[in-house]
Amino acid sequence: MKEINRIGVFTSGGDSPGMNAAIRAVVRTALYKNKQVTGIYHGYQGMMDGDFIPMESRSVSNIIQLGGTILKTARCLPFRTVEGRAQAYKNLVEAGIDGLVAIGGDGTFTGAEIFSREYDIPVVCIPGTIDNDLYGTDYTLGYDTATNTVIEAIDKIRDTAASHDRLFFIEVMGRDSGCIALNAGIAGGAEAILLPEKATAIDDLIQHLSKGARQQKSSSIVIVAEGDHNGGAYNVAKRVKEKFSHYDAKVSILGHLQRGGSPSSFDRVLASRMGYAAVNQLIAGNTRIMIGMRGNEICTTPLEEAINNKEYKLSEDMLEIAEVLSL
Repeated sequence: MKEINRIGVFTSGGDSPGMNAAIRAVVRTALYKNKQVTGIYHGYQGMMDGDFIPMESRSVSNIIQLGGTILKTARCLPFRTVEGRAQAYKNLVEAGIDGLVAIGGDGTFTGAEIFSREYDIPVVCIPGTIDNDLYGTDYTLGYDTATNTVIEAIDKIRDTAASHDRLFFIEVMGRDSGCIALNAGIAGGAEAILLPEKATAIDDLIQHLSKGARQQKSSSIVIVAEGDHNGGAYNVAKRVKEKFSHYDAKVSILGHLQRGGSPSSFDRVLASRMGYAAVNQLIAGNTRIMIGMRGNEICTTPLEEAINNKEYKLSEDMLEIAEVLSL
């Protein structure tokens, strides 16, 4: 593989806290290794439009604490076409970019894998998604921050739930993954947690809540992942209310506030380690890999494996802990 002299860095898909810290780490590591860096605005769309900017050390000053992404992000359907990718490659060649660091989730990785194989351009990916649902890493950027955001919301909602003897259904992000729901539910002391990975019958939920009512609980919190099989928090609340009138039932949809906010210390350090590793992997001649962390060690996983392996499962211990501690 030819020597890499200029690295392009971009973010794509949904934003997540820690993306800016990763951009910072990529830029400064590359400069330290005497490589040049170009920022690509708006992900694959910016690659197709030639929306590039040279980046220096000062370009990433005072961003490690910021949520979102300074390079912006966008979903880009035209990049899925042969013509779109050809235009993107033409722009990269004209800009002298000979290696890429992509920060994003499953869709970002899929585009990077196809693009790299078509044009033999080296690419290393950093997992940036709050869902924590990618194979090959214990944690993705933004997951820790998003979970802490949800826990803070649960704590505040419980204050009013206890004051008014209410039952709250709190819907959190997680269309296919219940990681946020499970961990935030345990940390927030939820009475029940509904997950995409584990179907919960409404009758079983009602029975569980009834037991709490007999124990004179002053409030109950039910965490519902948006991908739960019962159809989301509003639908669950409606069905429970039809059979269970002890509590005044309320619904809170936390929505996109889970994506925002200043990244936690954990996410800042994780992003810094991953950005540093991504640049070193590119320089070493490696391509089509994802940077991850297992245990406390940085590791790599082939992109094809990270994309196609859907065997990510929630910990059985954590599922049992959630049930045991909700008594």
